Amino acid sequence: MASNNPVPTASARLPSEFKTEYHPRSGRSTLFQPFDKFCISSEAQHAPIIDKEPWRPFRSRGDFEFSEIAIEAALNKSQINALLSLITRVSEGNAQITLKNEADLSKAWDNAAVELTPFSKHEVSVTYKKNEQVYEVHARPIWDWALDLLDNPLLAPHFVWDACRVFKHNGTRFERFIDEPWTADRWWDIQSSLPNVDGAVPFCFILYADKTKLSSHGTVKGYPVVVRCANLPIHIRNGETFGGGRIVGWLPIVPEDAGEEGKLGYTTLKHVVWQESFFKLLEHAAQYSKTGYSHKCHNDVLRWLFPIILILSADYEEQCMMSLIHGHGGKCPCLVCLVPLAELHDLSKTYPLRSMEEAKEALRVYGRSKAQGEELLKALGLWPVENIFWIMWFLDPHDVLSFDRLHSLHGGPRQHLRSCKIDDFPRWCNLNHFKSAINVSFSDGNKHQDLSKQSLYACLTILTARTSPEGYQLLCVISTYLQLDSLIGLDVHTEGTLMVIEAELLVFDTELKAYVTCAESSDIEKLKLDWNCLKTHLWKHIGVARNFSMRPNEKMHGPLKETYLHRMNGKDIATQILRVDHHKFALMLLRECVNQVDKYDGLQALGDDLPDEDVAVTFNGHVKLGAPTQHPSTILNLENRSSVDRAFQAFWRKFTEFINHSLPTYGHQLMNWITFPADYQIHKHCYLKVNYKLTVDWKQVTDHLTVEETIFVRLIFCLDVFALVQPYTARINGSRRMDRFFKLTCVKAIPRASSIFVPLSSFIRGAVLVPDPDHQDKHLVVDHINSDMFL
Repeated sequence: MASNNPVPTASARLPSEFKTEYHPRSGRSTLFQPFDKFCISSEAQHAPIIDKEPWRPFRSRGDFEFSEIAIEAALNKSQINALLSLITRVSEGNAQITLKNEADLSKAWDNAAVELTPFSKHEVSVTYKKNEQVYEVHARPIWDWALDLLDNPLLAPHFVWDACRVFKHNGTRFERFIDEPWTADRWWDIQSSLPNVDGAVPFCFILYADKTKLSSHGTVKGYPVVVRCANLPIHIRNGETFGGGRIVGWLPIVPEDAGEEGKLGYTTLKHVVWQESFFKLLEHAAQYSKTGYSHKCHNDVLRWLFPIILILSADYEEQCMMSLIHGHGGKCPCLVCLVPLAELHDLSKTYPLRSMEEAKEALRVYGRSKAQGEELLKALGLWPVENIFWIMWFLDPHDVLSFDRLHSLHGGPRQHLRSCKIDDFPRWCNLNHFKSAINVSFSDGNKHQDLSKQSLYACLTILTARTSPEGYQLLCVISTYLQLDSLIGLDVHTEGTLMVIEAELLVFDTELKAYVTCAESSDIEKLKLDWNCLKTHLWKHIGVARNFSMRPNEKMHGPLKETYLHRMNGKDIATQILRVDHHKFALMLLRECVNQVDKYDGLQALGDDLPDEDVAVTFNGHVKLGAPTQHPSTILNLENRSSVDRAFQAFWRKFTEFINHSLPTYGHQLMNWITFPADYQIHKHCYLKVNYKLTVDWKQVTDHLTVEETIFVRLIFCLDVFALVQPYTARINGSRRMDRFFKLTCVKAIPRASSIFVPLSSFIRGAVLVPDPDHQDKHLVVDHINSDMFL
């Protein structure tokens, strides 16, 4: 975000929390909205006209639903025939299945897929050592895929065309934030650069490419290309429905040749093959990026669409192929700027950005004089190949390369730890638990991320300044690394968070240099000094991580491997895999239409009972109890538990006093003191869900808590609307240097016998506390579990 425009201060009487400034060419006025109206499209709330039989070309809904099961379960021909034969003989009820065999089903799949743009196979010819090499590429041009999306009436209301700048009032002024791609400066600048005609807007693509191993031994590989539409909201474009990511290409892999590897000519051959193959995906989009494409939207508004490559999402090696830089071995290995190889370690310095024009000029010189051109290209760290992305207007490849958080951050400094006691870390929903951090290896970046979060707390008492100066300094690096990871991973960035990231990068730079100095002078052998400074340097070129994330794309590798494992006969692998993927794509579209019909029929069945407005599910306030015990306990039996758990000491008295003191606050006036007999029965609940609004993006999320989880009070016993808890509110005298240095929050529990009752409505959210190994009654707050807890 590079805008220097002043942000006006809001009036003290302004009732709205959010402000949206639209691009001048949109013709839309500035919008002020309260929280409950922000990011809600009135168009998207009205369902389009629907087809009452959307499962066609299948003959019946039963046929369609059977085909879904068959393709998702990767049933082979004999399994399909056996299952259909059985269903035909014994089926009864409302759903009619007319399919008779696998051929019948396969024909139905093909008929459904006709509605969408198919893959086509092309040959790419490249001359190497005077011999013509031919490679196969499978492509579904990205503009043809875009037209499939534009023709979908269910997606039509969700497209966002105009750039905007969004602000949230922070109590003093409106502060700008960036979440979706159209809220960033680049979309605004692109729209300003388009021809000045009515309705000229960008249609923005996010492209991803990476090799993947299809066979368990890794001998068979695939090279899929995935596309997403940046004009759709993130829950759609990163989702698994029709508007989410789609495979649009299958690139050739130049075979490894031990005799040729490392030679300039062979390396250049690989880059030329990649670039020529990728052209098959871009040729139609490249044409319309110059002329525009006239399209009438669902609301009869005529727009002039210009295809734009907004983001290239890939790991570093793949981005080197996209940008044609030398990579690790080049003089300037950064994808975005011209930092020299020897200066990668210094995050305090800034270098000129790469530019397409500079690369074009070097290639022109190379065309005139190979010697002079090689000198220029070598200085820039570029291969002597024309970049295929240059055919797209409004595109400089170096501007659209994404920051790969998955590979740049989530290998993390954790890999340099030798030992830490990780098994004692508390378990938490959606957090991987580990028995050891020694000699472990994961291909899953999520596991690396979770292990990094837990390593700091697990090693605090092992790697101290006295016992291990090197280890202690490593913890200093890990601490600031976790700060950076949490900051960079925020789903929404504000002007303030971007400034904090810049400051924290300098802190990380200082601590990393201190660790390297300490390690170099250490007597400990084999300390790792290589911190892969290139990945660290790339942290300087960040954006909103969720828009660049590779996770949704890498997740698509799994179904490809399943298809290879269960559906392939070993011949023409790419064609077979892409045919199955195309069938899945077609069925996905039909499924969304069927779901829409079901939703419509359900609303129609309500008739006059249909509410005038949507009502959000709010549980009982913002909490919901679950997992009730099968048999209730008497109040006397609960108090008798105090012999084994002091938290139940005086349970009867505490419960009675709490009820009598609490009911008046809820509007129930008491004429007499309520007493409870010894046999009064109480139902315990073992599970609690808490809804709360995120600090980072203001959306509602849910925590899942169980009894005995710590949330600044420890849940001991849950009733219908109250809970017995042990608060972590005991006074701590002074603060330790370690807490201040590692930015730790320490809390202390009151004696368990001093447990109290609180209303469930007082719970805000869940949190993870890890025991302080040096003090049995103290805990440390883990604030890196998610971005909201961090903030």
